[in-house]
Parts: sequence; structure tokens; C-alpha cells
Amino acid sequence: FKQINLRCNTMAPVGRGKKAKKTVTKYVLDCTHPAEDSILDPADFVTFLNSRVKVAGKTNNLGDSIMITKEKNCVNLSADIPLSKRYLKYLTKKYLKKQNLRDWLRVVSNSKNSFELRYFQVDNEETEE
Repeated sequence: FKQINLRCNTMAPVGRGKKAKKTVTKYVLDCTHPAEDSILDPADFVTFLNSRVKVAGKTNNLGDSIMITKEKNCVNLSADIPLSKRYLKYLTKKYLKKQNLRDWLRVVSNSKNSFELRYFQVDNEETEE
């Protein structure tokens, strides 16, 4: 008996020319209340973020992938690479701690891709006897 080897000369189609589309994530940090009271300087916060944001495990490695800008009392951050909102909140809290503002300000999310710096609500309704 002879074995007959049948081969199919067609291969599975390969998708060519399709590239993954780049997603740009944009975050907004609203510093209006502390900036109006001259407690926090948004320009100083932008320089802090520029020096502390890590790209590929290294600081000062932003390049064209992350843009941090200041508009009035808001800090805008747009990234071509994946950047978590939680990491941005972590860096904001770290900046507040460095400026000794962590006891008076908190970072609150007010939409899907924006944060707001708010004052803690302190109740001063203690009765004095």
C-alpha cells in the first residue's frame, strides 16, 4: 500500500495593513478653589508632574507620549500611552503631602476623566460649656 499525502496549498489569510488605533486619554485636574485662595500654584504642580510621571519605569521620560499643560486654574494631561487615573491621583496626593496641604485638601473625582481639589468639610458646631 502506498500512502497518499494530500496537502492543501492554501494558507490561512493574514491581515495586513491593520494597525491598532491609538487611544488618547485626557485627564483634567481642577485646582480652582485652592488657586483662588493662593494656597496652591498650578504652575508649580505642572513642574512637579513633569518631573515625577514615570514612562517605561523612568522619570523625566515623557517625550511626545504625555503632554501636561496649565490652563487658568486647571491642569490638563493627555497621554498616548496607557496612564491610569489612579496613578494621577496618587501623584496629586503626593504633591499635596509635599506642600503640607494634605490636611486641608482632598482629591475628588467629579467625572470619568477629571479630578477636583476640594477643601475638607469641617463642622465647627461644637457647643462650648
